[in-house]
Amino acid sequence: MDLRLATPFSRRTNLMLAEFVPYGRTATYGQLAQALDRPRAARAVGTALGTNPLCVVLPCHRIIGSTGSLSGYAGGPEAKRDLLALEAAGARPAH
Repeated sequence: MDLRLATPFSRRTNLMLAEFVPYGRTATYGQLAQALDRPRAARAVGTALGTNPLCVVLPCHRIIGSTGSLSGYAGGPEAKRDLLALEAAGARPAH
């Protein structure tokens, strides 16, 4: 995974996804900002995730709005909903 062109904050945000939000779980933009020691940076987290060039590998679909909204996924809310439903059902990706 090559994130050299990402800003340091974007790189750190995207690389933290897999360890912060395990398969089948979700977290909010604010919770991820808190974990990054930037509690007031929920919008910056959203911007960083919006530039995630590896959204299939770095699971940004697991980050949701504070109200449970499925906004902010490049594939659209339907794709985000489908991915979350697949994970919630316990389906594991093929390796």
